[in-house]
Amino acid sequence: MRITKKISDGTSPLIAGLAIAAAAYAGKYGVQAWQAFKARPSTARMRKFYEGGFQPQMTRREAALILGVRESTPIDKVREAHRRVMVANHPDAGGSHYVASKINEAKEVLLGKSKSSDSAF
Repeated sequence: MRITKKISDGTSPLIAGLAIAAAAYAGKYGVQAWQAFKARPSTARMRKFYEGGFQPQMTRREAALILGVRESTPIDKVREAHRRVMVANHPDAGGSHYVASKINEAKEVLLGKSKSSDSAF
């Protein structure tokens, strides 16, 4: 019994030391990983845009969904949103003429300049 007790008494500081060393290394690598994560360049978040299924007569709700704004958005923010969405979908950059016309119609509806007739398409 006495021999077993001496062996177990001698190993407990060793096990404690190994546990402390493992925690220190884990902490070191955790800090390095966190710094690398913070230093990485921020990526643009993908926004979910309106997928279509347009109604025959555009409503304010549909116009706001197309431009990615709220119905009560101020005029200058509507113009910024229109510009952003139009740049992404312009026909000269490979976009569709139909989608571009719907984006323009959405801007007109939100600015209160909508025509009495339906879309050109």
